[in-house]
Amino acid sequence: MTRKHEHLDEDDVRVRPGRSKSRARSKIRPEHEQAVPAMVTVVDRGRFTTVLESGEPHIVYAVKAREIGRKGLAVGDRVDVVGDVTGAEDALARIVRRHERRTVLRRSADDSDPVERVVVANADQLVIVVAAADPEPRPRLIDRALIAAIDGGLSPIIVVTKTDLADASKIANRYAPLDIPMIQRSKADPLEDVRAVLANKVSVLLGHSGVGKSTLVNALVPEALRSTGMVNAVTGRGRHTSASAVAFALPGGGWVIDTPGIRSFGLAHVDLVRFMHAFPDLEAGAANCPRGCTHDVEHCALDEYVAEGHADAARLVSLRRLLSSRSDADAAG
Repeated sequence: MTRKHEHLDEDDVRVRPGRSKSRARSKIRPEHEQAVPAMVTVVDRGRFTTVLESGEPHIVYAVKAREIGRKGLAVGDRVDVVGDVTGAEDALARIVRRHERRTVLRRSADDSDPVERVVVANADQLVIVVAAADPEPRPRLIDRALIAAIDGGLSPIIVVTKTDLADASKIANRYAPLDIPMIQRSKADPLEDVRAVLANKVSVLLGHSGVGKSTLVNALVPEALRSTGMVNAVTGRGRHTSASAVAFALPGGGWVIDTPGIRSFGLAHVDLVRFMHAFPDLEAGAANCPRGCTHDVEHCALDEYVAEGHADAARLVSLRRLLSSRSDADAAG
């Protein structure tokens, strides 16, 4: 030791601490045994409105916890929440688990978009709402919705509204062979038939803007106060009045989920083989097609099947249009 520092000892020396090693992250996650089950009723930019399913039902606002990871959440999802579940106005709970989905209604932006979007989870049935007029019925959407329902495990129902404006027999006859429940109603008709098919079920309403979905929801659940819109007299299309899917509890049991009016319903996520399941009126005829038949005009047995009066020709046109749309999209991809 130099003479300069000979009066210092070890207590006078400051030792720079070494860089501490970060503690390894544990893979053990909290069990959250105190979590309570709930149902997601609204999804809004990372915030979720849920309704507790145990005890006295009440609304709890929540965000996703880290445990959820990248799992997406949709209206209808069953989840577990922890934290402040009192339902107070400034309370915010955390969603720590998403339960396995029983059914999933999905769509893509179009037939070439590989990204599927979950519209609603865990619904029992898909209520396809179509107007007899104003706007005119669009069977293409009905056919697409039927494919999505069957692919996702939902039971389809067709509700034809505004029958006071036009005869609904054409649309009714077109889908009669499918043995799908169909309700025809005018604005003045009572709701008993609709309430009967929705009772104690989770039902999602789907249809073009202006067909009367939100009007129907408002009649079923007056406190819903879903905004309704007029149909554009020039384009024949409705104005979008519902910005997101919302679930409402039905008096007496069950849920009805209103969805935004749609103008396209892509099926990029559905295997082409499954398309035929939504056309049971044509399946028997397809059994006579040659192996590997793509059901185009050449060598397809469905033409003869329709010519013999076993199925509606318009249904065959719809099937081929859907198959062509998907095939073109696949080829482009």
